[in-house]
Amino acid sequence: MIKKIVAYTFLLLLSGALSAAPIRLKDMVEFDGVRGNDLVGYGLVVGLNGSGDGIRNAPFTEEIMSNILERLGVNITGEQFRPKNVAAVFVTADLPPFSRIGSKIDVTVSAIGDAKSLLGGTLIMTPLNAADGEIYAVAQGTIIAGGAVAGGEAAQVVQGVPTSGSIPAGARVEREIDFDFTKLKTVRLALRDPDFTTAQKIELAINASFGSEVSEMLDAGTVRVNINATKARSPAHALGQIENILVEPERKARVIVDQRSGTIVMGEDVRISRVAVSQGNLTLRIQEAPIAVQPSPFSDGETIVVPRTQAAIEEEPGIGLAEINEGTSLSEVIAGLNALGVSPRDMIDILKSIKAAGALHAEFIVN
Repeated sequence: MIKKIVAYTFLLLLSGALSAAPIRLKDMVEFDGVRGNDLVGYGLVVGLNGSGDGIRNAPFTEEIMSNILERLGVNITGEQFRPKNVAAVFVTADLPPFSRIGSKIDVTVSAIGDAKSLLGGTLIMTPLNAADGEIYAVAQGTIIAGGAVAGGEAAQVVQGVPTSGSIPAGARVEREIDFDFTKLKTVRLALRDPDFTTAQKIELAINASFGSEVSEMLDAGTVRVNINATKARSPAHALGQIENILVEPERKARVIVDQRSGTIVMGEDVRISRVAVSQGNLTLRIQEAPIAVQPSPFSDGETIVVPRTQAAIEEEPGIGLAEINEGTSLSEVIAGLNALGVSPRDMIDILKSIKAAGALHAEFIVN
């Protein structure tokens, strides 16, 4: 057996991924009052090819099936059901803002019993409720499953997740959210990444676009806009102009590390002070080569196994003591780190040590 204590083997360094560039406000903020609503329902999928719920293991499937048949006028009192082509499911959807009666939305269907697959099944009419308990949409349609399953008595192969699927445009909106957008006098813009500098830039950009003081920064995550001061025909017209304003956001300097894949992502503002680094690898080799010892012929002895172990320690020279000069730009920082000539797995350990030494001036995030 050979054990190696080395840092790691693969290199993938992504730089400049977080560099700032002018971005539309609609991609940076959420508008107060413009939001979706989550919907959920409990329904039944039929038409499965023997891959449905086992009724004994999922009694709720038999109950909902009985309720549906009774609502359709089928008398099933005292009858015993043992079908294998039905499955109880949860149906979820997102009701977009300003959805109108009759419009369609996508739904996701997920099995909750012991069904093996929803492939080829059809969802029976299922009401979808919001948090207030009211029905806002009704879902029905053929499911597009996210995988496949096949097998026999001795083996089975599963690809993807066949117990979950979707129905594009599978629900019809039956109730609208009671919200009069035209009555708004002020609208708050909520930044997805709160930052005082970015919020101030948004305030200045909106005021410059309308030519007057129509917006005000409240905190790092909120900018308030006075709709009446914009002199727009309606709040919708005002937000239609605001959401396309370009602003260059400010972001914190970050170094993001994924230890599983060896990925390192650095932001544009990452800086490293002048520092010296030394790094080396240690390898332990342990090899077992047991031998069998036989007794002499015609003797009363027995065969035994004698252990034989070979152990060795090897230390690689490493990079010695190398100096990383102070970097004033991302390219200089990358050039200094690449000069060490180590793999990205080793680079992760080096960056941790540089951060601990106080020479890495960025937020260090490890996933």
